[in-house]
Amino acid sequence: MTKVAIVTGGNKGIGFGVVKGLAKVFDGDVFLTARNVERGMAAVKLLEQENITVKFHQLDIDDPRSNAVIAAFMKEEYGGIDILVNNAGIAFKNAATESIGHQAKVTVATNYFSVKNTCEHLFPLLRSGARVVNASSSCGFLHRIPDELLKQKLADDNLTSEELDGLMNGFIDGTQDGTHSQKGWPNSTYVVSKVGLSALTRIQQREMNNNSTRSDIAINHIHPGWVGTDMSSHKGPLTIEEGAKSSLFAATLPPSTEIKGQYIWFDCSILDWVNGVTPAKWT
Repeated sequence: MTKVAIVTGGNKGIGFGVVKGLAKVFDGDVFLTARNVERGMAAVKLLEQENITVKFHQLDIDDPRSNAVIAAFMKEEYGGIDILVNNAGIAFKNAATESIGHQAKVTVATNYFSVKNTCEHLFPLLRSGARVVNASSSCGFLHRIPDELLKQKLADDNLTSEELDGLMNGFIDGTQDGTHSQKGWPNSTYVVSKVGLSALTRIQQREMNNNSTRSDIAINHIHPGWVGTDMSSHKGPLTIEEGAKSSLFAATLPPSTEIKGQYIWFDCSILDWVNGVTPAKWT
């Protein structure tokens, strides 16, 4: 059957760059997804003006029903999925006035729990040799967590997704009563959400490795760099195309690749998520 690639949050920013890049190199249908249909279709038409053809499907990762609908569509129309780029995510601005408790609940819900839910709906459809990209961040580097015990828990090779859920919920609970710092968490809800996503990536790959019929599926987490998008208030020095580079690298890894469960920097170098240090060139 026709191969298919899905990019979440693909109507603007880095996601748009990934859609555009995949459409140029992927031998199959590329789906730009967005929660807002009008914005999604507008992005598709923008690409058409450059003679780039992609397809559109509505997807709001925060809505379990929306995740179920796209999964049913992909199963019916394609019988499986070859590439999944989990790009959709949110971040509060530095000047946000909402309480840290509110920010934690919303940010972790989208960047961790909703991405996980999308994966739970779409992973059963991953074909042999499929590639999955989880858009983390430099903020998702494990060393962003100040507490050594928490770091050990997050880096544990036997950490389960249920235990990780508990850690993420523990952070949210801590922000509600102001005890999160005492428990070793940073003040940044975005950091915690992306560290959680990176830790989840390692768990997901381990589960694939332990299944002899799925061990050729590669799931990696990437840092796209500081890109000039709405999320960065257009202050990032990298272009959208440069920001898409690491996602495209991970999405198009060759057959029999050994790059699995890895943390890929914006320049496509591979960093040790557990023991590594931030590169001198960290943008």
